[in-house]
Amino acid sequence: MIRAEDAARVLELDRQKAARLLAGWHNQGVVRRVAHGLYVPVQPTALGKSQVLDDPWILVPELYEPGYVGGWSALEHWELTEQLFRSICVLTNKRTLTGEAKHQGVGFFIDHIPESRLFGTKTVWRGRIKVQVSDPHKTVLDILDDPFIGAGLQHSMDVIATYKKEYASTSDRETLLGYADKFESGALFKKLGFVAEYLGFESWFIDACRKRLTQGYAYLDRKAKNAKLMTRWRLWVPKDYAIND
Repeated sequence: MIRAEDAARVLELDRQKAARLLAGWHNQGVVRRVAHGLYVPVQPTALGKSQVLDDPWILVPELYEPGYVGGWSALEHWELTEQLFRSICVLTNKRTLTGEAKHQGVGFFIDHIPESRLFGTKTVWRGRIKVQVSDPHKTVLDILDDPFIGAGLQHSMDVIATYKKEYASTSDRETLLGYADKFESGALFKKLGFVAEYLGFESWFIDACRKRLTQGYAYLDRKAKNAKLMTRWRLWVPKDYAIND
């Protein structure tokens, strides 16, 4: 990654001259602009190609810090899904446009989260670049909070069923509860408790979720139609997931 500040320091130029130099090199095809003020060198094997980055993940800390790779991209990283996704899901606290974005021909989906939810991540090295990715427990809670970033409710439920089998220790469950407490969201425990009961989690875990219920009602997925109220969880769920209340 090359910024104007880097070029100015190395070439002993003022920033404005360094920026013009990089822009000129971009026009010549020597470097490629991947975002405003951010460039990458073009390898000979990439000449003429629209995408010059082998690993678009390295853009995440440069463009969206503080934030992390999450949602469907984290599910793919932790092998909790067999689906392959074209775009990279990023959760960030940075002031930036949310929704779909494109860098170097690669799609990104950007979701804004409060600073208090910047936890539960692991550092992964992509070459010499450190990238933060949500760990399996945090990823499960993120996709419960918003099933869209889990590639939809059905896929999210399938993923959580896989998570239940692969992360089945008492310490895993305690970590999940501890992370959920940090969300400070009553709606999240309604969702977590219902899903835990639906998927057959341990009774003590389900009871722990029930003890954390707050007043009011929430939706398992606001985009779902034909919802039914599960009164014991104070949760509206799609009829396909309704269980005896």
